[in-house]
Formats: sequence, C-alpha cells, structure tokens
Amino acid sequence: MIDLQAVVALRAVDQHGSVVSAAEALGFTPSAVSQQVKRLERQTGVALLERVGRGVVLSMPGRLLVEAGTAVLRDLEQVQADLHRAAGGVAGHLRLGAFSTAMRGLVAPVARELLAAHPDLTLRLVEREPWDTTAEVAAGRLDVGLVHTWGDVPIDVPDHLERVAVGADVADVVVHRDHRLADRERVTPHDLVDEGWVATPEGTICRQWLGRMYDGTGRRPRIAHESMEFESHLALVAAGLGIALVPRLGRAPLGPDLVAVPAVEPVPTRSILALHRRSMAGSPAVAAVVAALRAGCSEAVGSLTR
Repeated sequence: MIDLQAVVALRAVDQHGSVVSAAEALGFTPSAVSQQVKRLERQTGVALLERVGRGVVLSMPGRLLVEAGTAVLRDLEQVQADLHRAAGGVAGHLRLGAFSTAMRGLVAPVARELLAAHPDLTLRLVEREPWDTTAEVAAGRLDVGLVHTWGDVPIDVPDHLERVAVGADVADVVVHRDHRLADRERVTPHDLVDEGWVATPEGTICRQWLGRMYDGTGRRPRIAHESMEFESHLALVAAGLGIALVPRLGRAPLGPDLVAVPAVEPVPTRSILALHRRSMAGSPAVAAVVAALRAGCSEAVGSLTR
C-alpha cells in the first residue's frame, strides 16, 4: 500500500527542488523526508528521484506518482469534508494564512471567538504575503488563505481554488501633523506628485497600486524610503521623513503626530479574499471560518475612524 503522507513529502521535494527545502516547508527534518521517499521507492519498486547537480528532480515514475497521488489526496480531502458535513459539526484542524494587517486586525479577534464557539476546532495561524499564501493553499500546505488585491492589480489564483469575498479595506494618506496637507479633507494624486513616499518594496502589490494611483498625472511616485511593515511606515512619517499610504485594517493608533487624510480619484481600496481548495468546499469548518472572517471584516473596517 502506498503511503500517502510519503507522497506529500515527494510532492514537496518536487515543488521546492531539494530534500532540505521540502523538509523546511513541511516542518520535518531532512532525514525524515529522505526516509519517506525511500519508503515509497521500496513500496513501488522504482526510483522516484534523480540527482541533477546539487539538487534533485522527480523521475518520470516519480512525477506520475505525484500527479496520481495528488488526485487521491484531493478526493480524500473532499470525503473528509463530506463526513464532517454529514456529522453536522464544526471540527478538525485548519491551517490559516493571512497577510500582516489582516492577522492583526481581523484574524486574531475572529480566531478567539471561533475557538470559543467551536471547541472541536483547532487552528494554526501563519503570516504570509498574498502570493505566498496563494501558493501554499494551492499546494495543500494551508487550508484557508486571506489575500488582498488593489483595484485592477491582479493576483493569480489557480483554477482549483475558490475565491470568496471577505470585505473591502481603504487606505489613507498618512502625513505628519505639521505637513501642508494635514488639514485637507481629502487629497488626489495631483496633490501628491512632489511628495516623498515611504512605500513597500518594488514588486509588492501595495507598491504596484501606489504606481497606478499616479496614472494621469504624468509623474511617478517618488520613493524616499522602503519598508515592508506599515507600522514602520508610521514611525518614519512621524519622524517627518515622508508620507505613506496605509490601510485602515490592522492600523496602529496614529497618535498626536500623525493625520490620516482620505485619498480620492481614485479611492485606494483593496479587496480582501479568502481562498480554499474546491475539494474543501463542503467542509463545515471552512464555512465557519470564512463566515466569521466576513463578519469580522465588516465590523473591523466599519469601526475605524480617522
């Protein structure tokens, strides 16, 4: 009988290109992953890996096993979801990934209430960027993922994943209280063309949206400083080192030195989506988590004020 957990290990080696990287992704030791692959080779009687340089790739039989095994795992996942639905309870263990502001402003309070309401449910929470979350849900390493998209900046979602709208979040232009725009009721990109921005790094979704904001101005945003974390953006703005576009969800209190000014034309809005595999669509636990996230997002964003 083929060990399906060992198939998961072999699939991880294929995805990550080495036993060491696969072990890190799965939370195992490299020795444990190697042993699982060797056990599969004994069970099947064929070599499943081929060495290429310092790495390994799947042999043709190994690739056939991963493809067939993935289909079996997907079917078993759907069977498990159907069993839980037939039992009528919210139970099991779910792995949930989310971007940083959602983890602070949405997941943490929602998870507490979910676990209190469903004692047979357990959660494992991990913080990931949207593209990493999407990949991990697609690969089966996460069960539910929270991602965001800004305006017409797309995020590539594989066909076997379901997208569920959780809510919308708005970003404001945050300036120092002594800044020339601090008393404005709203600002447009034309008001901001000469400003120095504190922004996320090139290639991030938020940075792409900042660039799209400037369409029609004939200019590009001038990036003064880069940081991945919005809390760092607020600290740099408070020090008078620039302005920042900061979402409301999960935003720390601004304090006396900072002012959030709404932006228009366009309004910087990001859609928050929950992703899960279609094979888990019937899971009561997934349904409960997604429903709680939708209700929590509405409450969290609706309660925010400038």
